[in-house]
Amino acid sequence: MLESLIIVLRTVLALIFLFISTKILTKRSLSKLTYFDYLAIVTLGTVAGNLAFNVKIKMIDFIISMTVITLIIYLISCLSLKSRLLRKYLAGESTTLIKNGKILENNMTKLKYSYDYLIQQLRQEEVFDISHVEFAIFEPNGELSIQLKSQNRPLTPQDLNIQTNYEGLATEIILEGKLIEKNLKLNNLTKEWINDELKKRGIEDIKEVAFAALSTNGNLYIDLYQD
Repeated sequence: MLESLIIVLRTVLALIFLFISTKILTKRSLSKLTYFDYLAIVTLGTVAGNLAFNVKIKMIDFIISMTVITLIIYLISCLSLKSRLLRKYLAGESTTLIKNGKILENNMTKLKYSYDYLIQQLRQEEVFDISHVEFAIFEPNGELSIQLKSQNRPLTPQDLNIQTNYEGLATEIILEGKLIEKNLKLNNLTKEWINDELKKRGIEDIKEVAFAALSTNGNLYIDLYQD
């Protein structure tokens, strides 16, 4: 029983240290990690996993190991920001797969990148006709950056010389049935105002609201739990 409790405590401690280390090292989502980021996190996870189930490892040894690994990875990351050569070696470099509308077969072969996968990634970017692509560049994080040919790009208001109003970020007013008073004050609004707006829409209790946000043009978006 005591040994089981120790394993539980060691597991919790390992998770805490792992969370702190990864928080220090990167704020990117896992889908954006480079090769070096991925290997660093795998190494930290392995060390943390050993602490959780290997009771022979002393707690102080684990703390020292995690601290040293985190510092080494952090220093290498800092150095890579200053050195393009090191950054290229650790993170990899971009590779052009389509240039001037033509697929570069040699680059595809070097990356062991299949035509099926290329077409799949194009579809994920809402490109269903490869002839519409001017450039496609495979990034170090595994994503495909695409530039369409000028005649195939969607029109924007700027293309049509149409003036548009500024659109900033919407402000959350209600979240999970609770009023965010700080955001109300930032917009010089009152509880009475939000209550009136809810009543106009037939909402009697703020707890019925899952989410509400105020856009920069003054429109109030409301989403109910039951809608």
